[in-house]
Amino acid sequence: MDRLRGKVALIIGAARGIGKGIAQRFAEEGALLVLGDVEAEAGQGTADELGATFRRTDISAMTDAEAAVALAIERHGRLDVIVQNAGIYPWQLIENTSPDDWDRVMAVNLRGSFNAARAALGPMKAQRSGRMLFTSSITGPHVSSPGHGHYSATKAGINGFIRSAALEFAGYGITVNGVEPGNILTEAIELRRGPAFMKSMEDAIPLGRLGTPRDVANAFLFLASDDASYVTGTTIVVDGGQLLPEGKDFRLLPP
Repeated sequence: MDRLRGKVALIIGAARGIGKGIAQRFAEEGALLVLGDVEAEAGQGTADELGATFRRTDISAMTDAEAAVALAIERHGRLDVIVQNAGIYPWQLIENTSPDDWDRVMAVNLRGSFNAARAALGPMKAQRSGRMLFTSSITGPHVSSPGHGHYSATKAGINGFIRSAALEFAGYGITVNGVEPGNILTEAIELRRGPAFMKSMEDAIPLGRLGTPRDVANAFLFLASDDASYVTGTTIVVDGGQLLPEGKDFRLLPP
């Protein structure tokens, strides 16, 4: 239980859901945590639970990204892992999406990923090591649904950014990877979706259940650890097999 013992990890979007799950899992493995989120009260609560440092962070602003990195360096003297998990996904049909709506999703999800990487690059270059990790999604790179045009575009963009950054930063000992969650049962999903939606998603997943934040966090833990020292420029799909079926009749149940 010490795969991240003494490692300094900055997690953006850590107040709730997947981000909180990542923070909890990293804490269990001995990481020194700095957390950022726009939700100050919930973020501070998560930090207090885990003995972490918290800073309110709007990752769409480069100044906030730089300040969060600076805080990690100030508190712990280095930065070993940065996780950019913050993201927004308002449900909007393309015909009802204004340019301002589009730009806001791009600013948080896609520019936020650039901001996180750019802010962390300096200290990681100086120490000749680092892990940059991003929350992507199966939505965008592989599948989509009505109402997620802007979200899908950002997540596909994150995957492209991961590949380019991995090439550019490899010479400094920095790896760049991501995780593509499927349907994960978080507070936001429970709040916004009804039982019928939950059941339809479970029926579409070969493993027969929605994922948990811990399922996703375990993939991030691997990528942050020394076990993934030779892994860069890729993503791990965590979706219970949702991408696999060609159609609806895929279940082969044992007798």
